Amino acid sequence: MESTDLKKGASGAGKAGRIALRVLLALLIVIVVAVLGILFVFRRELATVATLEKQDNFYFTMDYQADYGLDEFLEQGATNDSELAAFMVKKLMKGLPVEISLPNLGCSTFAAETPEGEKLFARNFDNKEATYVLVHTDPKEGYESISMVNLSYIGFKTGDSAMDKVLALAAPYIPLDGVNEAGLAIGVLQLYNEPTVQETGKTPITTTSAIRMVLDKASTVDEALALLEQYDMHSSANAPYHFQIADASGDSATVEYVDNVMSVVRAEKGKKLATTNFVLTPGDSYGDGKGQDRWETLTKGLEESGGVMTEEEAMGLLAAVQQDKIKDGVFSGTLWSCIYNLEQRTLKLVCNRNYDVVREYSVDWK
Repeated sequence: MESTDLKKGASGAGKAGRIALRVLLALLIVIVVAVLGILFVFRRELATVATLEKQDNFYFTMDYQADYGLDEFLEQGATNDSELAAFMVKKLMKGLPVEISLPNLGCSTFAAETPEGEKLFARNFDNKEATYVLVHTDPKEGYESISMVNLSYIGFKTGDSAMDKVLALAAPYIPLDGVNEAGLAIGVLQLYNEPTVQETGKTPITTTSAIRMVLDKASTVDEALALLEQYDMHSSANAPYHFQIADASGDSATVEYVDNVMSVVRAEKGKKLATTNFVLTPGDSYGDGKGQDRWETLTKGLEESGGVMTEEEAMGLLAAVQQDKIKDGVFSGTLWSCIYNLEQRTLKLVCNRNYDVVREYSVDWK
């Protein structure tokens, strides 16, 4: 009798063990399926951050392969950086909080053309020392483009942490200059008048998200202007800005907002347009701001050359107005210099004023 009870006990224990094993196996299968599901859902985001590659001190490249939902954003818009950040948190960051902070931007831009007639757009980005990325985007409903993004604006540091990699997913919405496959280029520069707050009942848009819209959806300066007119502009970082835009036909314009009214400034006939950090619109506000010395240097260089120069000469003109200074113990100067060839859809890039090293990229990447 005792032997029979022992056998029954052993049998029961074995059965319980088998049940526990099956339960554990089932849980393991559920976990594996869940993990695989998450990896599938976020596969494009994971593929994007996998391309984040450090090229030099403070400088990265990234091939953006996820859907950043521009059309969805343009339907709802944003009146400030917090609202833009909220959209990015929901759409791109998967709940990870992000803040946008744009400090003072110096900057210089100008349009020119090569002796062969290829149109150029040149850009210096002047700011405090920061980490930045050249990001490639190729949306299904939009133009392929490359653009320069200051990642420090969203708290990105060294790129080594998982946090940094997720933050990099916000890059499409904070470009500062770039060119698309249609040969349309744009750059933003700071002003020093009142921030722009348009309230005419149109969908609101912020400074940096407007640049993304233009790169994705405009092929000419006129198309870019028509797009901007469809939205109420709200300044990023509560500071005023203007844009210089150029296209492969040679057209170029500076767009600024004076007393919350969009104004378009073009070069005089036969001349090339340059822009720095003061208001160009004729009127009471003309000249307000900074960078008149840089503008004079650029304008003189364009006049002396007739607006015709090689890409190397254009880079030399940018070097002539580079900024390099220490203020309150903090470096502030030219972080990058770009020569965009609007016919070749290419970029010659100099990082951190090292004009002996020129990196070359194209819109179709690498």
